[in-house]
Amino acid sequence: MEQEKLLTVTVDGEERRYPSGTPYQKIADDFQGNYPHDILLVSRNGKLCELHKPLDRDCALKFITAVDKPGRQTYERSVVFLMLKAFHDVAGPENVERITVDYSISQALFVRAQGNFCLDRALLERVEARMRELAALELPIRKRSLNTDDAVELFQKARMYDKARLLSFRINSHVNIYTLDGFSDYFYGYMVPNTRYLRCFALEPFEDGFALRLPDPKDPEQLGQFTPSIKVFRALHDATQRSEALHISNVGEMNQAISQGDSTRLILAQEALMEKQIGDIAEEIARRKGVRFVMIAGPSSSGKTTFSHRLSTQLVACGMRPHPIATDNYFKNRSDTPRDENGQYDFECLEAMDIEQFNRDMTRLLGGETVEIPQFNFKKGVREYNGDYLTLGEQDVLVIEGIHCLNDQFSHALPKESKYKIYISCLTTLNVDDHNRIPTTDARLLRRIERDARTRGYSAQATIRMWPSVRKGEESNIFPYQDSADVIFNSALIYETALLKPYVEPLLFGVPKDCEEYVEAKRLMKFLNYFLPLPADDVPKTSLAREFIGGGCYKT
Repeated sequence: MEQEKLLTVTVDGEERRYPSGTPYQKIADDFQGNYPHDILLVSRNGKLCELHKPLDRDCALKFITAVDKPGRQTYERSVVFLMLKAFHDVAGPENVERITVDYSISQALFVRAQGNFCLDRALLERVEARMRELAALELPIRKRSLNTDDAVELFQKARMYDKARLLSFRINSHVNIYTLDGFSDYFYGYMVPNTRYLRCFALEPFEDGFALRLPDPKDPEQLGQFTPSIKVFRALHDATQRSEALHISNVGEMNQAISQGDSTRLILAQEALMEKQIGDIAEEIARRKGVRFVMIAGPSSSGKTTFSHRLSTQLVACGMRPHPIATDNYFKNRSDTPRDENGQYDFECLEAMDIEQFNRDMTRLLGGETVEIPQFNFKKGVREYNGDYLTLGEQDVLVIEGIHCLNDQFSHALPKESKYKIYISCLTTLNVDDHNRIPTTDARLLRRIERDARTRGYSAQATIRMWPSVRKGEESNIFPYQDSADVIFNSALIYETALLKPYVEPLLFGVPKDCEEYVEAKRLMKFLNYFLPLPADDVPKTSLAREFIGGGCYKT
């Protein structure tokens, strides 16, 4: 009888021996007591693996829990799968026409459902109860490889036409399909091995759909708070309806448009729509006779600079004289800049700004005085004055851009009626398919990777490494104030991921496989693999996309 082969597994410096073929779930169970949250994935020598996979080599394992980004993503798509299965069970598959998981709102997902049923609280209560029944049964989530043509046929028969269209553009000969209790679906990313891991969720009606509430990222045994920004939701909802009017609501439809030579019309329609929105904002500002300060804020890579230029052009067309001012020029001198908990300069906190000097200068301008506007010398770390004088005439307006512009503490001395506040963000509504959403942060990260490489010489690895700290600053200094804006401007262009693909993909391939950032780089590469590339030839020089790929007419 052949002796069982034992393999060495190293976890946190501890070595253990397991038989070849042992599922990673069994190893995770042995170590679960050392972790406060459920282990959902393993990282084997830096490569993410699902827990159902068998041990097949000596390796070092790192456990991924629900507080880690890949773990949260795994939980999210798994609970979406559970919700879809339960919805079909309760409503009846013959009555379900379409369920779309649209976007994230306040630690929840906004979902719309169409079919022969009444989408009310009573139905959602039944669906949630069925989800809990399925979770208690600890049903396996099975993964199988299917010939791509067979998968397309499977989803055609299931009336999941979005998935059939998406997979028809796949070059790979096989795709992975997940099945839960006879219900099959396609997902971009990893899954938990069975339903017992899915305990924290809730459904509740919201607007014309419902919210699938998710765990708190820091405490995944508890539901996250559901306090959605209604203004941001409206911007997302409006963008979704515009995309659907163009028949481009998912990647399959986008690829179809590109493959049929319809990309020029798509680009020009998107650009015309964005220009109209900017023009409408300029007209609104012009109608408010008391507005002298246009305050613009938004998270990283939202396109604030190009938007400011285009808004200024539209303000000129409305008979106004705009003057750009960057709040960066009101940084405190480097020696007075506060430091964070790690001893590093914290340039994103409000205390890094010379608030009082900014308010003195703006108040004097509002009073008709001539003011010398400072310029911050980033090399020397000091504020300098180089003879840049400004006086506000009757038609003059200041277009002020900076991360604290929506925070009234920053402009506390200025009358409320003198300010018009704009929140700008890249709120993408294009999804991979109906059940696989594209996070808005992914769209901004792709923009940032390309721009950092082109303008700063940063590698994709460096940008990915910095991204969590960038996001942390946004959570503290930008997102809490978004609902105070007079208007939300969505800077997402429906075609931009296809446009960015040939620029960003080579940069992601440059991320070393043995570094921490490779997991994120690989995820983004797999994501970009769904898109057909879109040439930049027909993208106008005024396009907001030019801020990231270059070739624009504005100085950014």
